Amino acid sequence: MSKSLSTPMLLLTLLAAPLAALAGPACTSEPESKWIPEADMVKRFQALGYKDDVKKLHVSKGKCWEIYGHDKQGRKVEVYFHPISGAIAEENIKD
Repeated sequence: MSKSLSTPMLLLTLLAAPLAALAGPACTSEPESKWIPEADMVKRFQALGYKDDVKKLHVSKGKCWEIYGHDKQGRKVEVYFHPISGAIAEENIKD
């Protein structure tokens, strides 16, 4: 590979890496018919100690339940749950 081609490839890789990190985890390829229902995920979110103020719940690009709300300390959180097991796949504190 020539030096002129390797530099653009390196730059592209370095620029793409942070975008991949923002995408969230990959959870499953199973059909949504096998998933924990939305209402049950909200209850699970609350049972884990998050406040009962779910701001948004949707399916992420990685096929996880993605929930926005607040933790016990009142901080904004974004939590990804595995839609079949209900396990936390990733948690991000926004404040």
